[in-house]
Amino acid sequence: MVDLERIKAASVAYFRSLDEGATLRQHFCHVDEEGGLWYFEAVSDRGELVAIKQAELTPAGQLHRYSWEHLEDEHGFLTDQAIDPEEDPLEAISAGEFQEIWNR
Repeated sequence: MVDLERIKAASVAYFRSLDEGATLRQHFCHVDEEGGLWYFEAVSDRGELVAIKQAELTPAGQLHRYSWEHLEDEHGFLTDQAIDPEEDPLEAISAGEFQEIWNR
């Protein structure tokens, strides 16, 4: 049987180290098919952009936030897929725009 607590602790440590060690952060927004807004703060790790913070603003106005401090809940989770601005339908946004949503 897999030790889920150990896996979660390793994930928290990984995302925390990326967040605390980041010198260059990129920010993106995406509108999904239902009109929800997704915001990402990402850093480079081993040639890929990894989301270290993610916020979802639902069409109903609910805000869900994920980071190393809160990886998942009943609404969703911090993505574990690399972000590819060339392939993914993302719009680059400023750090200020991201922080405005994140701090709501």
